[in-house]
Amino acid sequence: MCTNYVPSRGERLLEHFRLTDPGFAWRDEVFPGHLAPIIRVSPLTGEAEVTVACFGLIPFWSKDGRNYRHCYNARSETVAEKPSFRQAWKRGQFCIVPADAFFEPNYESGRPVRWRIERADGRPLALAGIWDAWRRPGWGDARPGPADAAQLEDDWLISFSMLTVNADRHPVMSAFHAPGDEKRSVATIANEAIGRWLSARPEDAPAMFSAPAPQTLSTRAAPLPPRRAKSPPPPQPRPKKAGPATPD
Repeated sequence: MCTNYVPSRGERLLEHFRLTDPGFAWRDEVFPGHLAPIIRVSPLTGEAEVTVACFGLIPFWSKDGRNYRHCYNARSETVAEKPSFRQAWKRGQFCIVPADAFFEPNYESGRPVRWRIERADGRPLALAGIWDAWRRPGWGDARPGPADAAQLEDDWLISFSMLTVNADRHPVMSAFHAPGDEKRSVATIANEAIGRWLSARPEDAPAMFSAPAPQTLSTRAAPLPPRRAKSPPPPQPRPKKAGPATPD
């Protein structure tokens, strides 16, 4: 399951997807609750657009906006049934998550080591996703939901989840996740099918995505830098010993 990835930058969105970025600076690496670009069909114009969305889907019925903590991946086998995802799927709210790379844990050394997975040709990955819109109650910093969203002025927060598929027999993706766990992979859309995916009917959508072709991938260890230990507080001067009492 993918919890950490590198979103494509604005210039790469223009070069590879022929779409302009929304003029918003997102993080170099994204985790659930962070904002990142997605490509979807605009409900207003009917054309493909890039918009900023929260990684981790918040269904329209959410009361507190905390669903993103658990809804960043959607299993393709059950996405049409799960309460958090089924309405977005039924409405055909499909999106592309443009990613330069994503990360998964590798246990070959006996402990989890983060590995980076990307296309060998350097092009962005077009990850398959679904999106939803959640109306945020409250105002400003008092609004519930992910902290990153506080910088957005719109009442509506767009959020998304990446679709995943079984990867038990995938030559590359089966090397990741803990021993004994089911192997999963993010799903990708072929570049020539992006337009059809964005406007697909729910019944046609499953045939359009798959795990990335193994021959197109490049992988390498990319462990997270060790956390810096907090600096100890500066030494405090020792209190002076009291001198002998002076006679009255």
